Amino acid sequence: MAFPRLAGITRPVWTLSVVSFLADLSGEMVYPIIPLFITGTLGAPAVAVGVVEGVAEGVANVTKLISGGWSDALARRKPFVVAGYALGAVGKAVLAVAPAWGLAVVGRSIDRFGKGVRTAPRDALLVDFSEDRYRGRVFGLHRSMDTLGAVCGPLLGLVLLQLLDERLRLIILIAVVPGILSVLVLRWLPEHKPDPKPASQATVRAELPVAFYLLLGTTVVFMLGNSSDAFLILRSKDLGLSTTLVVLAYVAYNVVYAAMSLPAGIVSDRVPRGALLLAGYLIFGGVYLGFAAVDSDTAVWPLFAVYGAYIALTDGVSKALVADLAPKSARSSALGIYQGSAGLAALVASVTAGLLWDQVSVRAPFFLGAGASGLAALGLVVLLATGTLRRRPAGERNL
Repeated sequence: MAFPRLAGITRPVWTLSVVSFLADLSGEMVYPIIPLFITGTLGAPAVAVGVVEGVAEGVANVTKLISGGWSDALARRKPFVVAGYALGAVGKAVLAVAPAWGLAVVGRSIDRFGKGVRTAPRDALLVDFSEDRYRGRVFGLHRSMDTLGAVCGPLLGLVLLQLLDERLRLIILIAVVPGILSVLVLRWLPEHKPDPKPASQATVRAELPVAFYLLLGTTVVFMLGNSSDAFLILRSKDLGLSTTLVVLAYVAYNVVYAAMSLPAGIVSDRVPRGALLLAGYLIFGGVYLGFAAVDSDTAVWPLFAVYGAYIALTDGVSKALVADLAPKSARSSALGIYQGSAGLAALVASVTAGLLWDQVSVRAPFFLGAGASGLAALGLVVLLATGTLRRRPAGERNL
C-alpha cells in the first residue's frame, strides 16, 4: 500500500489509521439506526435500547481496563488488534440476524468487547511506531482518519436508508463489509514487540508514576459530567431539529473534529499537552452551558461545530500525554487503565444524565457537565502550575 509522506508518520501508523477509518465507517453506519432497529424491526420497548447500549458499553470499558495489561504481559500487540477488529465485524453480523432484542445484546456486546480488546494495544502500537517528538502528530492523524469514518458512516447510512427503503437488517449487513476490510488491511501491519517484562499487573501498576494517577483523577472528574452524545442529539430534537438535520449537525461536529485533530496533535508536540486539554475542557463547559441555556434550534449548529473543537483538543492529545507519562513497559496498561476508567465514568454520567433529564429538567444534564468540566479544569491548572504533567525525558526512539 502506498501512503502520502508526512514527517514523523510511518507506514504502520498510516496502516492503523486506515484500519480505524474503515472500522469507524462500519460502526457509524450502524450506530444511528440501532434504536430504530431494536424498537421497530425487533419490536422491543424503548427501555431495551438503554439495556443493549448500556451492557455493550460496560463490556467495552471493563475490557479496556484489562486488555492493555494482557498486551504488556505477553509483550504482544498485533494479535489483540486483529482480534478486536475481527470481533467488531462478527458482532455486527450477529446484530443483523438477531431475531429478538436479547440476541441484539449479544451482538453489540461482541462488537464492543472487540473495541475493548483492541484499543489500548493499538494505541500502544502507534507509540511503538513513532518517535517521541512526533507523538502528538501521530495520534492527531489517527484521530482524524478515525473521525473521517464517523463523517462518512452516517452519510452513507442516510443514503442507504433511502435507497433500500429503510431495510435496516440489510444496511447492518452491508456495514459488515468495511469491518472485514479493516481486518484485511492489518496484513500490512508488522508485529512490533515491546521489551519483555514480568506478567505481573501489580508490577505494572507500581511502574506508573504519580503524575499518571493525578491526570487520571482529573479526567474521571471531567468524565463524570460527560454524558453520552445521545443527550446532545435528544436536546437538538427537543429544540426543534428534524431527525435528518440532527444527523447532519452530528456530521458537522465530526467534520470539525476530523479537520482539527491533526493540527491539534502537531501543536501538542510543541506546547504542553496539558494546556490543550485545559482549553478543551473549557470549550466543553461553554458548549454544555450553551445547550442548557439556548431556546432556538439555530444555535445547535454552532454549538455542535465548537463541540468538535473540544474533542479534537482532548482525544488524541490525552492519549499522547498518557504515553508521555508512562514507562515503555507499562504503556499499553496505562492507556487501557486510562481509557477504561474514563469510559466507566462516562457510563455513570450517562445514567445520571438520564435521571436528571426525566426527573429534573432537560437542561440539568448540561449544567452538570459544565460544572464537572470546570472542576476538572481547575485540577489541570494546578497540575500544570506545579509541573506535574511534564513530559518524560526524550530519548526513547521506538522505530
